Amino acid sequence: MRLDNDKESQNIEDRRGQRYRGGASKRKISVIGFIILLIGAYYGVDLSGIVGTDLQSNYQSKSINERSSEEEQSLDMLARKVLYTTERIWGRFFQENGMIYHEPTLVLYQGATQTACGVGQSVMGPFYCPIDQKIYLDLSFYEDMKYQLKASGDFAFAYVIAHEVGHHVQQQLGITQKTQVAQHSARNKIDANKISVSVELQADCFAGVWGHQIQQEGKLESGDVEEAFLAAEAVGDDRLQQQNQGRVIPDSFTHGTSKQRLEWFQKGLQAGDPNVCQI
Repeated sequence: MRLDNDKESQNIEDRRGQRYRGGASKRKISVIGFIILLIGAYYGVDLSGIVGTDLQSNYQSKSINERSSEEEQSLDMLARKVLYTTERIWGRFFQENGMIYHEPTLVLYQGATQTACGVGQSVMGPFYCPIDQKIYLDLSFYEDMKYQLKASGDFAFAYVIAHEVGHHVQQQLGITQKTQVAQHSARNKIDANKISVSVELQADCFAGVWGHQIQQEGKLESGDVEEAFLAAEAVGDDRLQQQNQGRVIPDSFTHGTSKQRLEWFQKGLQAGDPNVCQI
């Protein structure tokens, strides 16, 4: 990506280096536990106790020293610049439609941190809390993308941030509130999960809309789009479940299959119009 001439967002809250005393232990969490944590964050409830994490023990976060200072600074700058591009692009869309875009805050942290949606943990990956309208990101997730998900590159990382911003756009448009009501009214967990999948796929589509604008501005380089495609496929429920537990349980999907996530990202990328992302 060519973001050299872009500004860095000022909506950054840097909590790196702050040790979370009430954080979680290093105990590994299963993919089901991971999904429970995400659902809890979506509803603003801390469910870490259910999945077996000890909130009273001290969480020892991964040290920045484990990554070179140069790589850390590069990821830091990339995240800030990507966030700025989302502010510019979504700010313009809202203004053109007679609305005001209230920009989200990106919180950089290590290991674990307190959020309005409960305890945020790096094991959850980047996530958005609709209650405090903040995106939480541990930069070590880039290493997870590279080594565990096999999806690396600056545009792949940017896609992840743009997806979380997509959830903020949903919150700003009132979509989040409506879907939460629908989930609470769902007949069973399977139906509630289907609604969750729709919400996630729309966020992928919104990320694609952002990508379209970046592409139109000539900021993409050869291979960038392919990087994002790999990232979208890598975080599909089916692929993650297969990798973590050796089997796939479709009724438990909350984010969509690899195929679906790629299709919805491509949908937004090709159209560049948020209206094609309706769910």
